[in-house]
Amino acid sequence: MSILIDQNTQVVVQGITGRDGAFHAQQMKADGTKVVAGVTPKKGGQEVDGIPVHNSVREARAKSRIDAAVIFVPERFASSAIQEAADNDIPLIVCITEGIPVNDMVRNYHYVRERGVRLIGPNCPGLITPGACKIGIMPARIHSPGTVGVISRSGTLTYEVVHNLTRAGLGQSTCIGVGGDPIIGSDFVDMLALFEEDPGTSAVVLIGEIGGEDEERAAEYIREHVTKPVVAFVSGRTAPPGKRMGHAGAIISGGKGTSEAKVKAFGDAEVPVADKPDEIPDLLRERLGT
Repeated sequence: MSILIDQNTQVVVQGITGRDGAFHAQQMKADGTKVVAGVTPKKGGQEVDGIPVHNSVREARAKSRIDAAVIFVPERFASSAIQEAADNDIPLIVCITEGIPVNDMVRNYHYVRERGVRLIGPNCPGLITPGACKIGIMPARIHSPGTVGVISRSGTLTYEVVHNLTRAGLGQSTCIGVGGDPIIGSDFVDMLALFEEDPGTSAVVLIGEIGGEDEERAAEYIREHVTKPVVAFVSGRTAPPGKRMGHAGAIISGGKGTSEAKVKAFGDAEVPVADKPDEIPDLLRERLGT
């Protein structure tokens, strides 16, 4: 099984006529995702790889059942795209766009929550249930179906970890990049709760990084609520304080967000932390007893 998406998920691509939107819409379709519609204002009536383009999400939803929206629009329009999807009750919104201002994301966070829909991202690679559905930009070829859930703040590290899992014969149920910005729609705790309830997930890999306190909150949640094996990796251990490393959220400030604090929190929750990504499969096998 999986969380959030499966072989029946129908997707609309917001920004489908742009360079990134068109390319990844075609890739998602080629990887088996049911991309049933695209949206670009004033471009209605066109097609992208056989996918009908509409002027609005409302128009797209009038023509097809929409289970999820993926956003590939420039940052100045991304908040409007998120809110448009939420206004049309799209249950899952995945925002790939990076560079959305923090103050705008604070408003977006509350906007989607008040409407009872879920946001993944922004500044994320999306999510994939191998062999069933991909929403975003993850390379499907390195994934394989299985029972290991993956949650990550880093897109590139997700690919490296998944590649190692697949090579070790450890397939994945669902892999999710939650995003690397200071304010994101769904965090580690949100995803851990879903994986804990999913009968098709036997264990979870959590990939964190410096900055913020999401990993500490995740460790506390694991200690109190998660019964399945969890292993972790924390990137950025050599980053100097005050210097942003890659993601907008990956910065140590005010003495908080250090790798040491995160590793300690996981240790207190009895979650083993790999020193290198390629150590994760062995740690996982130890936890699973295989």
